[in-house]
Amino acid sequence: MDIIVVDHPLVGDRLRTLRDSATDTAGFRAAMDALGTMLCYEAFRSIPTTEVPVTTPVAETTGVAVDGVPLVVPVLRAGLGLLDPATRLLPGAQVGFVGLARDEETHVPVSYLCSLPDDLSGRHVVVLDPMLATGGSLVSTLETLAERGATGVTVVCVLCAPEGIETVRASGLAARLVTATVDDRLDDDAFIVPGLGDAGDRLFGPR
Repeated sequence: MDIIVVDHPLVGDRLRTLRDSATDTAGFRAAMDALGTMLCYEAFRSIPTTEVPVTTPVAETTGVAVDGVPLVVPVLRAGLGLLDPATRLLPGAQVGFVGLARDEETHVPVSYLCSLPDDLSGRHVVVLDPMLATGGSLVSTLETLAERGATGVTVVCVLCAPEGIETVRASGLAARLVTATVDDRLDDDAFIVPGLGDAGDRLFGPR
């Protein structure tokens, strides 16, 4: 699994805003949207393309077009914070949804929604999951995609814990991981440290 940490001053600036406990919901959403755009831009570098003929006002030439229909999969709920940036960059993408809730005692993901095409063979798939903590939810999502034939999956995360990265790497189900940073560790409650709290709660309010 290739790990791409996007090192850019604007990425760092938006990440600071997301980490700050004083950032309100509106500010958090705006920073997530901006950061998501930068991360998705890098993640889509591996998207398949094809050359097509183009007629400019002065000549005939060739251009590059996205080949096929990519599938973008936000992991609910927090993944919705990255969906708008992804579809702005790839307006022709199809969107699938995976809903997982973490059992706060066992930290095991519990599935409550799966809306995906039955056959993903040959499709370019990008998973949006802002927080990679233990890796349980992401691996569960990747297993669901693999059951439908998905390979070479790209994952976009805002924050990653080293423990989660190793769990995903060991699964062998993701080809590349794009993130803004790799944080220090997980605490006893499996939250990323220093982290930014619960991304879903900060985006949409507590459940």
